[in-house]
Amino acid sequence: MPAIQFGLDRLLADSALRKPLTGKRLALLAHPASVTVDLTHALDALAALPDLRLTAAFGPQHGLRGDKQDNMVESPDFLDPRHGIPVFSLYGTVRRPTATMMDTFDVLLIDLQDLGCRIYTFITTLRYLLEAAAEHGKTVWILDRPNPVGRPLEGLLLRTGWESFVGAGPLPMRHGLTMGELAHWFIATLKLDVDCQVITLLGWAPDAAPGYGWPLGNRSWVNPSPNAPNVSMARCYAGTVMLEGTTLSEGRGTTRPLELFGAPDIDAQALIRTMTTLAPTWLAGCRLRDCWFEPTFHKHVGQLCNGVQIHVEDASYQHLAFRPWRLQALAFKALRRMQPDYPLWRDFAYEYENNRLAIDLINGSPLLREWVDDPQATPADLDALTRLDETAWEIMRKDFLLY
Repeated sequence: MPAIQFGLDRLLADSALRKPLTGKRLALLAHPASVTVDLTHALDALAALPDLRLTAAFGPQHGLRGDKQDNMVESPDFLDPRHGIPVFSLYGTVRRPTATMMDTFDVLLIDLQDLGCRIYTFITTLRYLLEAAAEHGKTVWILDRPNPVGRPLEGLLLRTGWESFVGAGPLPMRHGLTMGELAHWFIATLKLDVDCQVITLLGWAPDAAPGYGWPLGNRSWVNPSPNAPNVSMARCYAGTVMLEGTTLSEGRGTTRPLELFGAPDIDAQALIRTMTTLAPTWLAGCRLRDCWFEPTFHKHVGQLCNGVQIHVEDASYQHLAFRPWRLQALAFKALRRMQPDYPLWRDFAYEYENNRLAIDLINGSPLLREWVDDPQATPADLDALTRLDETAWEIMRKDFLLY
């Protein structure tokens, strides 16, 4: 028996567990990391069971099979060539399922690997499908998976009115919940009347080294999205994802995306020194290294960039001390201190939003940007504001913890 069992593997192994699904039309929401312990994709594994009948599948951002490499590239609907069922894209013509799509099944199985970060669009898709299931009287089963960055939480709560495809609700940037726990939280927060069951994890130890959420050595890491190549990226992501709203490269077009950042016109060594001067405790739990890189696509493509890589895979990594959101915020603050007129904020259409800055959508309010741009605002100011939100969330989420 493996040390940990994911929801998908439990469902496949236990015929009694899946007995309520017999005779039902089933749909599956999945992506490339929706695999069994032996790395069989969930769609193929479930289709192979004679007692289950799959009639449709759904793909979130980047697609069911993960075919889209760059960010914000839509996927089309298609007919699965192996199983002959329709695969509906929820990141294409629509992001919410249509009535026609909902008519193709009775029970929706959701098997998505999350990264534990509010902006990761899979949790917004989870919300939209729970709302659609409530509207259309459908049943939802969540096949739970680990939050690979464990239980720590960090960041400002999304403010009312700032909901978007990268802001599913009043969560902090790093929420510390699994998809099953998030489903229960959405149902309670949105007051949804929906039949939802979670096939829980067995043996998950989110506080245990060396994985601290991800069962290193027990399960292979499969990219849940093309630029999520390892646990190191997942650990950094709650901070480095903010780079998407800036002119700085987040490392897309390199082999370490979202673990490093930089640009052709910054001095990385000076930046690290300034960060250390401003708030040394915000750099705890990791190592920072100045580096050079040349993106092969995306921002600053083909240009030599000076940057900073965040190392969280060696003995210096301290799970509870590492605070990626504060670290990245500090990098912005240090750059603003060094180069007050640096064109930091990127103004472009971001995740179907045209009228609000991406950095504000990412953070769920303008508060982070305003703190960076205010020369009088100190790290202590942001810390005090954020701690209020973090304390409130820690109390809020207790009722939804399954593990």
